[in-house]
Amino acid sequence: MKLCCSSGWTDLLPLLCGLCIALGQTQQTTPAPSTGQSPSGKLKFRLAGYPRKHNEGRIEVFYKEEWGTICDDDFTLENANVLCRHLGFVAATGWAHSAKYGKGVGRIWLDNVICGGSEKSITDCNSRGWGNSDCTHEEDAGVVCKDERIQGFVEPNIIETEVNQVEEVRLRPVVASAKKRLPVTEGIVEVRYKDGWAQICDEGWNHKNSRVICGMMGFPSERKVNKNFYKLYTERHQPNYRLHSVACTGTEVHISVCPFEFYKGNMSGACKGGMPAVASCLAGPLFSNGIGLKKKAAQQTPSQQLIRLKGGAKVGEGRVEVLRKGVWGTVCDDRWNLQAASVVCRELGFGSAKEAPTGARMGQGMGPIHMNEVQCLGTEKSLWSCQYKNITEEDCQHSEDASVRCNTPYMGFENTIRIVGGRTTNEGRVEVKRGNKWGTICSEGWTTKEAMVACRQLGLGYSLHAVTETWYWDASNVTDMIVSGVRCTGTEMTLSHCQTHGANVNCKKTGSRFAAGVICSETASDLLLHANLVQETAYIEDRPLHMLYCAAEENCLSSTARHANWPYGHRRLLRFSSQIHNNGRADFRPKAGRHSWVWHECHRHYHSMDIFTHYDILTPNGTKVAEGHKASFCLEDTECQEMVSKRYECANFGEQGITVGCWDLYRHDIDCQWIDISDLKPGNYILQVVINPNFEVAESDFTNNAMKCNCKYDGHRIWVHNCHIGDAFSEEANKRFEQYPGQLNNQIV
Repeated sequence: MKLCCSSGWTDLLPLLCGLCIALGQTQQTTPAPSTGQSPSGKLKFRLAGYPRKHNEGRIEVFYKEEWGTICDDDFTLENANVLCRHLGFVAATGWAHSAKYGKGVGRIWLDNVICGGSEKSITDCNSRGWGNSDCTHEEDAGVVCKDERIQGFVEPNIIETEVNQVEEVRLRPVVASAKKRLPVTEGIVEVRYKDGWAQICDEGWNHKNSRVICGMMGFPSERKVNKNFYKLYTERHQPNYRLHSVACTGTEVHISVCPFEFYKGNMSGACKGGMPAVASCLAGPLFSNGIGLKKKAAQQTPSQQLIRLKGGAKVGEGRVEVLRKGVWGTVCDDRWNLQAASVVCRELGFGSAKEAPTGARMGQGMGPIHMNEVQCLGTEKSLWSCQYKNITEEDCQHSEDASVRCNTPYMGFENTIRIVGGRTTNEGRVEVKRGNKWGTICSEGWTTKEAMVACRQLGLGYSLHAVTETWYWDASNVTDMIVSGVRCTGTEMTLSHCQTHGANVNCKKTGSRFAAGVICSETASDLLLHANLVQETAYIEDRPLHMLYCAAEENCLSSTARHANWPYGHRRLLRFSSQIHNNGRADFRPKAGRHSWVWHECHRHYHSMDIFTHYDILTPNGTKVAEGHKASFCLEDTECQEMVSKRYECANFGEQGITVGCWDLYRHDIDCQWIDISDLKPGNYILQVVINPNFEVAESDFTNNAMKCNCKYDGHRIWVHNCHIGDAFSEEANKRFEQYPGQLNNQIV
């Protein structure tokens, strides 16, 4: 597919009539107007590509009357510094390789560029020479410039300024009822032009164009629109057209990568016999409530979820996980791109993808990797309909897990919440808007789960701390307390979706110092238990009471142990190793500070958390029959992945925690690493281990904190099998697990 000059382009600048841009991939885009001129006056530079901001993009250079790119071979931050100064920015903050901003077209002018960073011109740097390259456009380099302009830098008036990148698009509702509700699902398609908005002529406009627009607005699909009303509206309101002849295939992630033509200047009467383009979109299930689309949403929801997102701070983003044979697994990032990511996003009820992160950017998963080298056309209804390869352990590791960031509808949730009084923009006392009044929230019952929702609604990521006393924050403008009894599951998009006391505020401590507060963070930890290790190491030990005084002191035995004939007799213990991984994006640190850690003389170290893990034996219907060990643990890095250094250790009152990429191992032979099953009757049971059970420390995903195993106890021996993380199986598999009928022999299947 190509965008070439035609007779309809006669009003454009002469240079454009020789321009023909190949658009075979979604990342190949019309260049942007971000340009600059080198001190030598002979070269011109610009930023191009998508997605990007005004101060970042694919770096392109104009040499010998032709635009071209720079190869990423030997590229460094020093190179980026020189190029950013060409563009009028003071310095660079980063650079990108492998055509992150899309592949350019034309010549690759420079290769193996090596700068010291202080050069006045890229021509002063070493390279292979102009036009001498062994690269392809898959190696086009990009730069990220510091958003600070060089004083006195003058934007050059070069001829390409008319070839604009269409970056900002909106749907403008004109129907009275649609103006008052969110999300906006139907309206006139408008693009940002200068200081205002302009329309698109609907000449040749079809459902494929609407699909692209709806995807950008956060909606999975388009629907037919009644144009009669809009024709009447157009007769009363004179449009100002900017684009025409848009010809999308429907798989693009942004209209800027579709073929289209610009009008020059104000061409209000240029759309002969036409009208402004209009799009109507179908909202996904999460956003359809209240806009008359519940029936449609129900039709969209599959009977069994085959794909999900994990570890994302915002709605519509996360690590991609797919269900195969009843087991959830991840997707390898080989060949992962915006096309495949968009299929995932639309399948989940969001719009097209705005980013396809690789390299486990949303944290590493555990368990199988189901798919590799996924290749999608963009029209598939499911990721499973795309071409892919089966995975082997040699092909991919969880460090290569693929993720997505999807376009989601604008809901305006951030307009009804704010944080005030904090020392930074990421912390403060939470205030919500009820009607036209702002007020604080009672902190009674305010936990990490409620704080998570508040940070999500604010767009600030995860809750690092749920603050219940805010006396140390500025209280000069404190409002009245207007909400109490907030109870959230932690997955809501806004606090208004959580339970409250309603209009009747019931709070014991209503002073400003007891208002609810948050400290938000872009990243969080994510703890998971190594399920297979529990299964491999579980065994029974009859331990003499005279060897359990220390354990009894630390409350590691069941309550009946206190009535035993000490020091005679024994307790029967189910022992197993516990290896807890931090697969998140931030270190796991105990909630309590060092001043409140407790010294345990028996075990000769400080315990930093009163309740870190629960161990329980349950009947198949969920009744607890053996008292769980409410573990007060010392947290440290026992081992780490390759290239990750240990940071935490318990010895000598050291810092405690679990580093990202490390794990804390409690071996089966360590004191208190057990469940006291002395009173357990023979039968079939479920062994359950829950990490961070009270949500004391923020994690990116709490649904994977529980591990369950089948176990059979005959009074002398115990068999433990089928151990798995609580969310590792499908709903059907979990139901079968909980209805476990019992094992008929000692052969573990």
